[in-house]
Amino acid sequence: MSDPLQSGGLLLSIRPDDGSGEPVYRQLAQQIRAAIRETRLARGTRLPASRILARELGLSRNTIVAAYELLESEGWIHSRIGAGAFVSNQPEDLAPPPPAALAEPLPRPEFSDRGRMLTSLSHATGSGRPVPFVADVPAFDVFPLATWSRLMAQSWREVDPSMLGYADPAGYMPLRDELARHLRAHRFLRCEGRDVIMTSGTQQSLDLLARILLDPGDAVWIEDPGYVGARSALIAAGARLVPVPVDTEGLMVDEGARREPRPKLIFITPSRQYPLGITMSMARRAELLAFAESCGAWVIEDDYDCEFRYSGAALPAVQSMDRSGRVIYLGTFSKSLLPSFRLGFFTGPADLATAFANAKAVVDKHPPLLEQVTLNAFMRSGRFAAHIRRMRQVYAGRQSCLLESLRRDLGDVLTVEPAETGVHLLAMLRPGLDDVAFCERARASGIALRPLSLYYLSGAARQGVIFGFAALSPKVIEAGVRKLARIFGDGPPRPS
Repeated sequence: MSDPLQSGGLLLSIRPDDGSGEPVYRQLAQQIRAAIRETRLARGTRLPASRILARELGLSRNTIVAAYELLESEGWIHSRIGAGAFVSNQPEDLAPPPPAALAEPLPRPEFSDRGRMLTSLSHATGSGRPVPFVADVPAFDVFPLATWSRLMAQSWREVDPSMLGYADPAGYMPLRDELARHLRAHRFLRCEGRDVIMTSGTQQSLDLLARILLDPGDAVWIEDPGYVGARSALIAAGARLVPVPVDTEGLMVDEGARREPRPKLIFITPSRQYPLGITMSMARRAELLAFAESCGAWVIEDDYDCEFRYSGAALPAVQSMDRSGRVIYLGTFSKSLLPSFRLGFFTGPADLATAFANAKAVVDKHPPLLEQVTLNAFMRSGRFAAHIRRMRQVYAGRQSCLLESLRRDLGDVLTVEPAETGVHLLAMLRPGLDDVAFCERARASGIALRPLSLYYLSGAARQGVIFGFAALSPKVIEAGVRKLARIFGDGPPRPS
C-alpha cells in the first residue's frame, strides 16, 4: 500500500484558480482526477486525510470532503472506515486513453561520435555469486567481514562533523599517508601521501589519466595480448593503440620502437602481465624507462596482482626505478579486499598532484569518505597486512588444487603450469583446438571461462583458457574440473 506522504507531495501542488468561477471543490476534484488518469497517482495509493490536506492547502476541511465525495461518487476513489481514502482500481471507461499514434515517428536524438564509440565498447557486468572459474574475483568466503563491520561502526561513532560535507577530491589525507607508507615499504615507491590520488578503482584511474595525458590521435603502446579494461579507457580518450608483443621478459621495447618510435604513453602490467602472467625482467624495465625518457613518453604502471606472490622475491615497482618523473603507478583494493569496495588510487610526479586532484574534482567530487576512514583503520592496525598474508596461503592452496585437477582430468586437452603470482591460471589448449568455442561450450553448462585469443589485437592469437581460482573452495574447483571433463568427454571443439 502506498504511503500517503507520496500522494500528499503530489496533491500539495494543486492550486485552485480563484478567478475561474468554478467551485473550489470541483477544481480540486478535477486536478486529482487528472493525476489518476495520467497514473501520477497509482491504483491503491492512499490519499492524505482531509484535515491534513485542508491545512496544507489553506482550504476548509469541508471543501476537501466535498471533493473526495465527488470523486468517490464517480468511482475514482473509495473510502474504508478507519483507514482513509484510496485510489480505486479503475474500470476501462475511466482508465486513461491510449496515447494517440504519431503519423510519423519523431527522429531519435543521435549520440555524439564519442557517445557512439563509448556505447559500442564491451564491459563486464556484475557477476554476483562466483561460479567456476570466474577470474579476477577474490575469496569472499574468507574476507574478515565481522572485523570490517566493527571498524566501520567505530568510524561512524567517531566521525567528526567536519567530515560530513564535501571532502578533498584527492582523498582522505590520513589514508593517503598510510597508503604511501605501505607503498614505500612493500613496493619501494618514492612517494608521499600528498602525491596519492584516491579513485573508485583502476578503471576510473585509467579513464581520468587518459583524458588528462592524451589528445585524440596520440599513439599509445599497449601490451598484446593485454588488459581489455585499459584498452577501452584509452580508446574512449581517442588514443591510437599500438599493440606491442610480449615475450618471456615482458613488453618487447625494441619491437614497440619499430612500430611506433614516439608514443605519447606506454601502458604496462609488469608485476604480472595480464593475461599471460609474465613478470617483466629488471633488464627490460630499465630498457623501457630509458626509452620513455628518450622520447618523452608517459608510462602507466598497473601493479596488477602484486600482493599475491607464491614463490621467489617480488621485484620492486617500475616507479621505484624512475628518475625522470615519467611513471604513474596504479593500484586497487578490488582484488586484495572486495570488488564492491570501490577504492583505488594512483600516484605520479609530486609536482602534478594538485593538477591531478583538480581534474578529478571535475568528474567525481571524492570517493566515499567513510570507506576511506575504515580502510585507514584497517591498515594502521596491521589487519590489512595480516589479511594479505592469509590470502596468499589460501590462494596457494586453491591454485595447487586447480593445477592438480586440470592435469589429472583434462591433461589430454590442455597444458598448464603453476603461477608464481596472481589469482588465475592460464592453460594452453592442444594445437588445433579453438579457445572461443571451448569457452562457449563450457559457458552453456554454467562454467565461466575466458578465451586467451580475445585479448589479442594483432598477429596470430594463441589458443588458451583463463581459469580463475581465488573465489572458489577446493571442493568447488574439483567439481568444476570434473564437470568440464564430462562436457568434453566426446572431444573438445576444433576451429570451424
